Amino acid sequence: MSYRGVKNNDANIAAFGLDKVTAYWNLSPASLIEKTIQKGQGKLAASGALTVETGEFTGRSPKDRFIVKDEITKDLVDWGAINQPFSADNYNKLKSKVIAYLNEQDDIFIRDCMACANIDYRLKIRVYNEHPWQNLFAYNMFLRPSINEKKEFMPDWEIFAAPGLKADPKIDGTRQHNFAIINFTEKTIIIGGTAYTGEIKKGIFSVLNFTLPTKRGVFPMHCSANVGQKGDTALFFGLSGTGKTTLSTDPNRKLIGDDEHGWSSGSVFNFEGGCYAKTINLSKRREPQIYNAIKFGAMLENVGFEDEDNRWVDYKDTSLTQNTRVSYPINHIDNIVFNSRGAIPENIFFLTCDAFGVLPPISRLTKGQAMFHFLAGYTAKIAGTEAGIVDPEATFSACFGLPFLPLHPTKYAELLGQKLDTPSKRNNKPINVWLVNTGWTGGPFGKGQRIELMYTRALITAALDGELNNVQFKKEGFFDLEIPTSCPDVPNAILYPRDTWPNEKEYDVLANNLVDLFIKNFRPYEEFANQEILNAVPKRK
Repeated sequence: MSYRGVKNNDANIAAFGLDKVTAYWNLSPASLIEKTIQKGQGKLAASGALTVETGEFTGRSPKDRFIVKDEITKDLVDWGAINQPFSADNYNKLKSKVIAYLNEQDDIFIRDCMACANIDYRLKIRVYNEHPWQNLFAYNMFLRPSINEKKEFMPDWEIFAAPGLKADPKIDGTRQHNFAIINFTEKTIIIGGTAYTGEIKKGIFSVLNFTLPTKRGVFPMHCSANVGQKGDTALFFGLSGTGKTTLSTDPNRKLIGDDEHGWSSGSVFNFEGGCYAKTINLSKRREPQIYNAIKFGAMLENVGFEDEDNRWVDYKDTSLTQNTRVSYPINHIDNIVFNSRGAIPENIFFLTCDAFGVLPPISRLTKGQAMFHFLAGYTAKIAGTEAGIVDPEATFSACFGLPFLPLHPTKYAELLGQKLDTPSKRNNKPINVWLVNTGWTGGPFGKGQRIELMYTRALITAALDGELNNVQFKKEGFFDLEIPTSCPDVPNAILYPRDTWPNEKEYDVLANNLVDLFIKNFRPYEEFANQEILNAVPKRK
């Protein structure tokens, strides 16, 4: 066994079985990229970014994510299809296999890193990777300690990622050969059979979603966040395809983070030190900050090339997956908050792409409605996004991140409600929560038209600038939403959705159908919900 790189001299991986391998510790991005290319596992793109292929899995595998059921978790975790229980005995045996497998490799790559930009809630993480490019991902995505901090580093949690190790379901208790398993007692995560790097990132997000609410009173959020020139913080929640990344990227506002945040009693803070953005159909015109961040140090996953010789990336290439991705340190973006922290939010936006054309372009939510729509986490898929989808299909993901929630979703919705009771410290005013439809108007997908991006931006800008606080609102008839009657730079005619349809009776039919879908989705949560949430459930008209 030998060590290379910078580490705490007291760290002894031989003590738990890694006694034969060469361990590369906290290598620089340049060194990790060089080793990836030497191993034939990646190529440099023309922009300088590293490109890799993650193999069999090009996305997370939610059915193969488990949590060890023990004294810590048995009464707190919301067990079921999302949080599947795993026995401690099977975990210990499988973890031993993972470590033995890593010990058989010529080398492994270890990264000391951290989560949570607020030092009061910081989590120290040590990641053990089979491949150098996995370790580059950890460098990009987590917070990076200084050299002196590395020399004294003692982890709170450890992650062992061995994509080459395949489990035997009959022996190991897994569903199939790949797995991602969290153990809250040991404070470890083991990942095997998959090289998809997102399993590393989302494993820690799941850990924080469990520990921060139960032990620290912090509200963990799957959202992006930015800060305006006056110091006002805004949060953007939304599922894939709703415009979360696009709309939170604003030249007049600084980015706190693009995906995972905590809301404590005094601030909003980024969990991460980087961004993990989708790149499908990426263009410099539409998303210049992401496009320009793809340079040396960034890592592209599962992309193709327009020109193999010149290594020009083809962002339209879906031959490997629709889920092409890039990871990069957040400092690859110029317009950022240097400490990744902001004040208590003044505006919160729930983004939905309503392909039924029912919801208004923007509406203001009461506290109860905010908790209900947060619990719903609604958007709609359209034809062409997934095989077999012909008509618009409603999609619900509680709290805009159900696959990462160890606790019951109503716990997070109630925590949101508690946070909304605290006014903004900057102006001592109630926090505004807005539901923004980035989808269709004038009819459903195929009949109506997509709401223009410039109108959505204008509505969000007006909300952020406080201009919507000075206009009249009127109620929408099905979800009881408050809709502004006017907005600068937006035609009044598009604000009230029913008026945009050629046939208002057809609108009423689809609106009632959507209400039915919301009610059906809410039924599993109904017995756990508080009265404010129950009062916000929509009713058929």
